[in-house]
Amino acid sequence: MSQIIASLAKIPTRYDAVFCDLWGCLHNGKTLFPAAVAALQSFRSKGGKVVLLTNAPRPKPNVVSQLDAMGLPRDAWDEVVTSGDAAQYALITGAVGRRVFHIGALKDEPFFTTFADDLQGTVAAEPPIIRTTLQEAEGIVCTGLADDLTETPDDYRAALLFSKTMDLPMLCANPDIIVDYGDKRLYCAGAIAQAYEEMGGRVFYFGKPHPPIYDLARRRLAALMGEEDAQILCIGDGIATDIQGGQSEGMDTLFITGGIAADQFGPDSDKPNKDLLEKWLEEKQIAATYAMGQLR
Repeated sequence: MSQIIASLAKIPTRYDAVFCDLWGCLHNGKTLFPAAVAALQSFRSKGGKVVLLTNAPRPKPNVVSQLDAMGLPRDAWDEVVTSGDAAQYALITGAVGRRVFHIGALKDEPFFTTFADDLQGTVAAEPPIIRTTLQEAEGIVCTGLADDLTETPDDYRAALLFSKTMDLPMLCANPDIIVDYGDKRLYCAGAIAQAYEEMGGRVFYFGKPHPPIYDLARRRLAALMGEEDAQILCIGDGIATDIQGGQSEGMDTLFITGGIAADQFGPDSDKPNKDLLEKWLEEKQIAATYAMGQLR
C-alpha cells in the first residue's frame, strides 16, 4: 500500500539521492513547477544528491542547455542522465548496425553529434555511424516523431511494415508512449516502437524502465559520491516507466499522481483519492512506496 505524503521533506531521511523524472514532475515542457524546484533544492541543501533522470532522446549537454533556458537553477540538481545518453552507447557500439535510418525530429539531431564526456572515448574508438535511406539501412534509430505536434504513429505504418519485411532492428531512444506538452498530449518514440513490436519487429530500449539507463545513472552517481552503495528514491509520474523501473531495480519509488495519470485519482489533482489510487495501482500490478499529487 502506497503512503500518500504532503511533501518530499516528509519522507524519511534515509535516502542519499533521488532519481527524479523531468517532464510531468519538474516541468510540463514549457514551464517549470516552482514547488518541485524548491523541493529538490531543499533535498540538496540537506546533503542529498539529485540526479535528473529523463527519457529525453537527446544527450545530456543538450538537455542541460534546455533546462538552463527554462530557468532551472543549477543548485536544484547534481547530475543529468538521459535515455539518449544510454542509447548513444548502444548506437556507437553497433547495436543496430553501422548504417541506420533515423525516425525523429530535427531537434533530435544532437543524438548523432553531441556526446557526454564519459562517452567521448567510446566514440573515438569505434567506426563511424552512417545515416542512410530506409532501403539501405541495417537498422533504425527512433528518437521520436518528425513532427510530434501533428503526427501519430499511424503516419509511420508503411515505413514500419517495410522495416519488418527487411527484419531491421530498432533502437528506441525514448520508451515514453505519450507526454503532455502544456495542455496538449503528444506521442513519443515509444509509441512508434510499440507499433513496430506489434507488427513483430525487434526493438531495443535504453530508457526507463529498462536497465541501461539505471546502470549509467548509478555509475554517474557513484562518481559524484565516491561510493556505490547509495540509498536511492526514484521519483516520477510514469507508472510504467519511472515507477516500474525503480521497482525493478529494487529502489523505493515516489509516484507523482498529478502528472500524466492525473484524471485517475479524483477531481483534485493535488490531493489523490487514496481508494482510487490503491485500486488503480492494483490493476496495474505495480506498487509505489510513496505518492503525492505534485512534487513539492
